[in-house]
Amino acid sequence: MFGSKKKGTDSSVRPTNMPGAHSLNTLVHGTVVEGAIKAENDIRVDGTIKGSLTCNAKVIIGPTGSIEGEVRCVNAVIEGSFEGTLTVAESLNVRETAKINGDVKTNKLIVQSGAVFNVTCKMGNQASTGSYSKSIKGTKTVDSAGKAQNAGIKKEAV
Repeated sequence: MFGSKKKGTDSSVRPTNMPGAHSLNTLVHGTVVEGAIKAENDIRVDGTIKGSLTCNAKVIIGPTGSIEGEVRCVNAVIEGSFEGTLTVAESLNVRETAKINGDVKTNKLIVQSGAVFNVTCKMGNQASTGSYSKSIKGTKTVDSAGKAQNAGIKKEAV
């Protein structure tokens, strides 16, 4: 009953290092990392990375986070700043506080109003040959009403 000293394992408890367990790597505000980072699970960046980040899951750049370099991941949510080459296999979500400069390749793109999105962007399924792909070149700043501030955007069929 109460206080029993039953020995055994609880099947509902799973160590975080087992396959299938959800883990989140975190780089906190004030931390600076230079070099190459590889992550199998989600990673949240509230500090600074200068270099390359390869992630087999989701990359989250928090409002205080910044990355300068190259990022390859499955999904991404950007609230902070990014400068460089960003390759996202599935979905890129650019939040209103984000500032992005560089080259972007993604399958799906969401840009919230207020975001600064100064990129060359290639969209579509990059893996299959002969697939439909769109290219957007130029600068786009979206205001809080959702209207583009700079109409210098040129769309091309690739």
